[in-house]
Amino acid sequence: MAENKENLKMEAIVSLCKRRGFIFQSSEIYGGINGFWDYGPLGCELKKNVKDSWWKRTVRLREDVEGLDATIIMHPDIWRASGHAAGFADPMVDCKDCRKRFRADQLCEEQGLQLVKTATGFALPEGCKCTACGSTNLTEPRAFNLMFKTFVGPVEDENSVAYLRPDTAQAIFAEFGNVLSTSRQAVPFGIAQVGKSFRNEINPRNFTFRSREFEQMELEYFIKPDEAVELICGHVAKLTPETDLSEPQADWGWEIWHRYWVEQRRQWLIDVGLPPETIVEYWQKPDELAHYARACVDFEYTFPFGTQELEGIAARSDFDLTQHQVHSGKSMEVFDEQLKNAVAALDDAARAAFREKTVAEWVSRGKDPEKAAAFVDRLFEGKYIPHVIEPSAGADRMTLALICDAYAEEEVPNDKGKKDVRTVLRFSPKVAPVKVAVFPLVKNKPELYAKAREIFKTLRAEWNCFWDESGAIGRRYRRQDEAGTPFCVTVDFDTLENGTVTVRDRDTMRQERVTVEDLVRKIRAAVG
Repeated sequence: MAENKENLKMEAIVSLCKRRGFIFQSSEIYGGINGFWDYGPLGCELKKNVKDSWWKRTVRLREDVEGLDATIIMHPDIWRASGHAAGFADPMVDCKDCRKRFRADQLCEEQGLQLVKTATGFALPEGCKCTACGSTNLTEPRAFNLMFKTFVGPVEDENSVAYLRPDTAQAIFAEFGNVLSTSRQAVPFGIAQVGKSFRNEINPRNFTFRSREFEQMELEYFIKPDEAVELICGHVAKLTPETDLSEPQADWGWEIWHRYWVEQRRQWLIDVGLPPETIVEYWQKPDELAHYARACVDFEYTFPFGTQELEGIAARSDFDLTQHQVHSGKSMEVFDEQLKNAVAALDDAARAAFREKTVAEWVSRGKDPEKAAAFVDRLFEGKYIPHVIEPSAGADRMTLALICDAYAEEEVPNDKGKKDVRTVLRFSPKVAPVKVAVFPLVKNKPELYAKAREIFKTLRAEWNCFWDESGAIGRRYRRQDEAGTPFCVTVDFDTLENGTVTVRDRDTMRQERVTVEDLVRKIRAAVG
């Protein structure tokens, strides 16, 4: 029963998104295309507000993060270096009876089963069946590369193959040296990017949550290896419940940096309107981590279709920059003068002790002692490849989460004293697509109409506003409730007398008379 209610809620949300111009099916007049969505007038404003808020918090308000806007199509060797060309794949199965195709892990998950991991790939568990026709006549799972292939230039051959990027992170790694040398930054620092990515999903589903074209908001924050921190500071700070994460410190190692960015990202999710109690923090287990990752936290949200990931914060070690150094032949090392000076202050015995300890620690983690020794040698020269903490969020998923969380239906009395159902989107004013709507009480009184237009133009100079002159005031309120507009302003005959307007609050539906100056201050305080 609960599941049915949630399905009905999702249907209502999808219907509202189309009716009010948030999200449309792409190419709908031609029957649509699965996994692609268009954002309408309200939707593109909402998503832009989400991205702008992320950019302001991540880049503009920080001195240690720079921005990047890289191309969607890059050199194909980038994807060979990153592992996407060979290993960016999902397990796929086909039903031999109805010919439907599924992602194997999703098919199992829907039936409460677990996909079986084997030495060579994956296998379906006993009892797994096609959810379309019920058949158990399924193919074995096989890898399906998710990258969209295209060709650069007039000739379509293997020499001109390129790919639409499946993430925005690799461009950041590829441009690391250029940004470092032109921005006058020093490690630790970050590079951020917001942009389109493309994945040829086997089974796009759940509205805009899993699409084939989507936008990511990614930060790669580069930090010193713990060994470099130890040489510079004499120790590496340990993460404890009492660790102060308010301001970064020189003695932080990867573990504290990771926790710092987890808390930074949590606060942003709350600031844009998600209630703290709706955010689920999931720490990936050791067997779920990528082979190069030391830790990864997923922030999840409970959508009507289930609890799903909004953002991941991963400690990725030096894997990415190292891969690009190996494949491109270009150095990704940085020279750290502070490190060089710290090493110069050590005597031979201290250097030998540090080398011995570091090699032993690497060996205990299953790493090559020769590589460990070479790493120490580079440290002693003041050089290292930075490690990275990666917060990666989906702009489309975040936008959908805000719509789902804001959506509400409630009974309210109408003008005749009877109960009506009000549909409302309770967005935070910070991200609401329209901040204020202006209504002239009537449109056939030139002086009143002109005053309303004057007020509208004043407000529009600062915020996205909506003008509505048709229909009863109550109906105009309802339309703005469905758009998520936090404030509605009615200009009436009293406005001509004393300069005050009626402002109506979306959430409480209370009305008060204020001056235009007080109205501006009220909106500024709410929007931030």
